Amino acid sequence: MDQVIREILVPGAPRVEDHHHEQLNAFLEQAKQYEPIPTAVVHPADGNSLLGAIEAAEEGLIIPYLVGPEAKIRSIADECGVDLSKYKIIPTAHSHESAELSAQMAHRGEVHALMKGSLGSSELLAAIVDKKAGLRTEYRLSHVFVMDVPSYHKTLIVTDAAINIAPDLMTKKDIAQNAINCARALGIEQPKVAILAAVEKVKPGMQSTLDAAALCKMADRKQITGGLLDGPLAFDNAISQEAALDKGIDSEVSGDVDILLVPDLEAGNILAKQLQYLAGAKSAGIVLGAKVPVILTSRAAKPLERLSSCAVASLVAHKQGLTL
Repeated sequence: MDQVIREILVPGAPRVEDHHHEQLNAFLEQAKQYEPIPTAVVHPADGNSLLGAIEAAEEGLIIPYLVGPEAKIRSIADECGVDLSKYKIIPTAHSHESAELSAQMAHRGEVHALMKGSLGSSELLAAIVDKKAGLRTEYRLSHVFVMDVPSYHKTLIVTDAAINIAPDLMTKKDIAQNAINCARALGIEQPKVAILAAVEKVKPGMQSTLDAAALCKMADRKQITGGLLDGPLAFDNAISQEAALDKGIDSEVSGDVDILLVPDLEAGNILAKQLQYLAGAKSAGIVLGAKVPVILTSRAAKPLERLSSCAVASLVAHKQGLTL
């Protein structure tokens, strides 16, 4: 086993790249206070996805059920020097079957979370939203990046940067509610939500500003609950109270925001990656809105990001009562 794998798999081994990201590490410690959640690892047919699942299991975050081609999984484990004797493999012929079977396991209550393996995100999500799977809720699926940005004073959630391309008002309502529910599961009692646009005033020609105003009124009418919403806010007005005051904005959200709700997927994806690559942020990534949380990390995710994604999913699952 080489040094990289040793760092991943050996409990207590020094972690890489995590000493400046206390917020994500705090979620890891918080999740470890609970029992590990049974998790279907959907088609872990490459080294990255298999090691990510085993790593999370070794850290006491999940109990992995490896759903995929058994011969391939065992071959990868041998190449990486990983012992699979403690873990259950549920054999499937192909990725489509892996996704369907994992969704069925979640529906039956056999697992309390799903974790993306080496299949495409769209294939996994299609199996989850299939009516036959029984995992749909009243909310649309949406993705959250739970971000630890060294230059910001607390955890920052960016949503939706991965699933809903051009969300309409009612989809944004669900995106907001999913993010609020996630933040509350992380211990944020009343998350502050900034609904982002290019400007801070309502402009008839800018749909994002109209949606922001409507979402704030929906929160007033309890159509969105558990959070404090303000918008439209430009990014600077959301992050900096000084910038907001300079523009005459008196907001409880400005400068202390927990959730950045972006106008569309492109804006969210660009924002999240800017924070990662220019501001040194690390992030957990999960999908909400189904009956179980879905751990969705990219192939470029670092060990801390994979682990913290499992930790966030665990905290959400416990908050939802899935593990009772």
